[in-house]
Amino acid sequence: MNQGATICAAVWLGLIMALAAPAAAGTTGITENVTAQTSAPSLLDRLAERFPPLEINGYVETRAGMRTRNDPDEKGVSVAEATLQLEMFTYTDWADFKFKGDLRTDGVTESVVFDTREAWIFSRPSDNVDIKVGRQVLTWGTGGLVFLNDMFPKDWQSFFIGRDAEYLKAPCNSAKVGLFSHLANVDLVYTPRFEPDRYINGEYISYWSAADGERLGNDDILEVDTPNDWFEDDEFAMRVYRNVNNYELALYGYWGYWKDPKGVNDQGTATFPKLNTYGASVRGQVGPGIGNAEFAYYDSTQSNGGTNADVHNSQMRYVVGYGQEVWANCTLDLQYYVEQMLDYGEYRDRTTTGRPKDEFRHVITVQLSQLFMNQTLTLALDGYCSPSDEDAYLRPSAEYKISDTTVASVGANIFFGNHPETFFGQFSNNSNIYTSIRYSF
Repeated sequence: MNQGATICAAVWLGLIMALAAPAAAGTTGITENVTAQTSAPSLLDRLAERFPPLEINGYVETRAGMRTRNDPDEKGVSVAEATLQLEMFTYTDWADFKFKGDLRTDGVTESVVFDTREAWIFSRPSDNVDIKVGRQVLTWGTGGLVFLNDMFPKDWQSFFIGRDAEYLKAPCNSAKVGLFSHLANVDLVYTPRFEPDRYINGEYISYWSAADGERLGNDDILEVDTPNDWFEDDEFAMRVYRNVNNYELALYGYWGYWKDPKGVNDQGTATFPKLNTYGASVRGQVGPGIGNAEFAYYDSTQSNGGTNADVHNSQMRYVVGYGQEVWANCTLDLQYYVEQMLDYGEYRDRTTTGRPKDEFRHVITVQLSQLFMNQTLTLALDGYCSPSDEDAYLRPSAEYKISDTTVASVGANIFFGNHPETFFGQFSNNSNIYTSIRYSF
């Protein structure tokens, strides 16, 4: 568990103790009279009066998977783990408190890890303001499977080895303030220390190294120089949104860093260059379904107008999508996503080796799900297909609810690609199948 997560967990537990202290202090006045001791409320009784019951739930899960193709850079086992998740929630008159953490034994990395996913305090001091501080999972934007203005950390490693889809969105240590008015609503998020994506680095999934001109894996973990100074290497994100005739309109801004390594320093170590993003979105009913459109401008401030070969160029990103229930218990969502590299002429001038990237990257995404057997069986397919990169990624899955507490699932991560340097093409040796069973309590 990293330092920030430890701090969040300690603060959360400390506040619970601090809130309990007044109740504990009340016990000091208990007399030595046996009858009085018997009739006086106990410490637990006083805590019960001050707090509602502490809600505790969680699950135990085992998950296993293997590669369907030989990858000389990785183990044949793609995932082998047992996870215990514990979630606790309570509240007072002025605040809510939540903690969620995973204890995981990992057979691939041969380690035991604890990951704090949530440890936050939420308060609403007035009808127009709410505040949430601590470790939390944040998201916004209209895209499904693609993220334009959502600059909060993602966990692509978990997604590509077959962990539950909720793990695609990683936690961060942040303070979020919501401001509400009749004119518009505003969300402000401050992250005091940079939180990168849990990006592909060779630990579980092999990747293409442009510097080496080959795929690398767990024997060549990507070396990175991550900004990690509190209150200096920070991030700030903002969203302004409102509903107009049942359409949600939003403006976005972000000031921080690329979320995965997009640069290299003089020592050849991967870096996270500075990045500012600005964008807008609209989402609402279109015919019988829901449509969305979103764009974002990625200002890679250290690229110097595309002349700095060590930093990725600025970009424009666009997506349009539409989804609806096509028949009973079946939903379909389609999107068309485009990445445009800016200052493309400068990029081509400095690219003298290898296969240059296209100016435009086109991706079609699909999300299809169907419920069967009184909604106890779910068949789903998430897919990406890029005609420009000539690669694709499919994530079929089946989930069966054995009982109210037990769920079994099987699935696959299937990668295709004609070129090893494209995003999905680099993972073509990492196609895998997996299965899991989860008992919730």
